[in-house]
Amino acid sequence: MNVDSFDFELPERLIAQTPLAERTSSRLLALNKRTGEIQHRTFTDLEQYIAPGDVLVLNDTRVIPARLIGAKTDTGARAELLLLKQLEGDRWETLAKPAKRLKVGAEIGFGDRGDGTPLLRAVVEEEGEMGGRTVKFMYEGIFPELLDRLGEMPLPPYIKERLEERERYQTVYARHEGSAAAPTAGLHFTKEYLQQLQDKGVIIAYITLHVGLGTFRPMSAETVEEHVMHSEYYELNEHNASLIREAKARGSKVIAVGTTSCRTLETVASQSKDGQVQAGSGWTDIFIYPGYTFKLVDCLLTNFHLPKSTLVMLVSALAGREPIMKAYAEAVEREYRFFSFGDAMFIYE
Repeated sequence: MNVDSFDFELPERLIAQTPLAERTSSRLLALNKRTGEIQHRTFTDLEQYIAPGDVLVLNDTRVIPARLIGAKTDTGARAELLLLKQLEGDRWETLAKPAKRLKVGAEIGFGDRGDGTPLLRAVVEEEGEMGGRTVKFMYEGIFPELLDRLGEMPLPPYIKERLEERERYQTVYARHEGSAAAPTAGLHFTKEYLQQLQDKGVIIAYITLHVGLGTFRPMSAETVEEHVMHSEYYELNEHNASLIREAKARGSKVIAVGTTSCRTLETVASQSKDGQVQAGSGWTDIFIYPGYTFKLVDCLLTNFHLPKSTLVMLVSALAGREPIMKAYAEAVEREYRFFSFGDAMFIYE
């Protein structure tokens, strides 16, 4: 299957650069995956598609201020690290820029103690693919506090505007720190709207998937089957696993909020015993594209994604490539906002 099959024209003006003033004020394109019917609604109409007893599964990961901008300690040249995965202790997997100038042994300093020495130093230990670098940090104090002081939110490269308020790149239910990017489908919710859904009888369940390297790397393969996803850490505890099991047992729908929740749920389903969802944790590199048979997810709330991305392939697996391409063409024609701070799509049945 050729990657170009998932390409489409996207005017740059439709890439949302800033979040809306109100989280719930975005538009909602609803796509019936059985009939292909498209409806154009507002986000708060979502509750009309969800029945009491259905379970809404949210990814409660929290984005860390993972973008560090500093300078090489020998030359003073600007250098940047994006923290992707903590390996052990103070060793991290990162994306480096400019990578070609950050060879093994290179040292980068961040911040200033006031005497010209950096608050935080990183030494490159290993070189990886496409700008990947394993670094070891050296510092005095508590690393998360230094990161909070020195780091910036790691907005995707297609967002050029500066984010004025950090929390707008966090979901209102973000709890467990560890992501290099937000699970952006969840940015549309407020605590009040989630409560409104619960008052209707909708069940809220949580999973954790720390979004990592794959979010920042484009597909380089020509065919879908050649692409290899990077692994990301996930957790599902027994309480939330039981909510999902009970929903399936009574015939209610499992609704994934975001592709990260979807991938986690399908990973868990592939490891379940006798079709029963089990609690667990580990690393997943699941790649969902057309031809995949969904085991657990019935419906999906998501944003509008990049052309030729693994995320467009995932939604095409759920709703069909042609209905998705038609929906995206209609979204472009009606000037929906795309990507992280953009509008929402709900794929239902």
